[in-house]
Amino acid sequence: MVLFSLNQPISMICLVSIMAGRRALKAVLIDLSGTLHIEDTAVPGAQDALNRLRQASVDVKFVTNTTKESKRSLVERLQRLDFHVQEKEIFTSLSAARSLVERKQLRPLLLLEDSALEDFTGIDTSEPNAVVIGLSPDHFNYQTLNQAFRMVLEGAPLIAIHKARYYKRADGLALGPGPFVAGLEFAADCRATVVGKPEKCFFTQALSDLGCSPTEAVMIGDDARDDVGGAQNAGMLGILVRTGKYREGDEDKIKPLPHLTCDSFPEAVAHILKNLL
Repeated sequence: MVLFSLNQPISMICLVSIMAGRRALKAVLIDLSGTLHIEDTAVPGAQDALNRLRQASVDVKFVTNTTKESKRSLVERLQRLDFHVQEKEIFTSLSAARSLVERKQLRPLLLLEDSALEDFTGIDTSEPNAVVIGLSPDHFNYQTLNQAFRMVLEGAPLIAIHKARYYKRADGLALGPGPFVAGLEFAADCRATVVGKPEKCFFTQALSDLGCSPTEAVMIGDDARDDVGGAQNAGMLGILVRTGKYREGDEDKIKPLPHLTCDSFPEAVAHILKNLL
């Protein structure tokens, strides 16, 4: 409890009230695709904004539902775009899925792009007894999906790396894995275990090695439901950016509303540096 005398100047009372209500921000989680870059094009000013944020007294971690490429490939893409990012700073839904597979000792049928399989190196996939599905345009054909359907129908667990409805590519919006997961759920009359955003456990896992709680962190992303809604449901603040997959009115589709909706990542960083630190 903050105590003050009524004889204090009004300005001092207001200052004490603001300081009491302000969170002690320790970490910023940042989405990648649609927030920092769209495929091989960086969001204007994002590199400089990230550098400014790194100079502040907060930890930075990158969290992504990207399943089209391994963590190593993702780091190489970001570094080509002049983002100074290390592999250990990135937490992906692929990482979360692998952790679940290992914990439950499953042998998964991996419905993933070949470029993402690297993150499951060493996992036994012989005689699969589970289905792990991400975004896999090259493998989403009737034969493969039907194999997955039959396995799930016979009792194999269905693990969705995430259920995003769509994402932003250079040529426009494109279907995410969500519609394909929903199709398998419908056909096999089951519910998938989802490990990526917006699941609460995804955000708490991402924060676990930073030594801070959700109330001490903020999330920046272009997906109102998965990035911002998921983060806020986990106890974080959420900042929605109008780049990537954002569509007009997205901010009104979640409750509570985003802490802030702004045009781009640089604006989100400016807000954090000015108002949250």
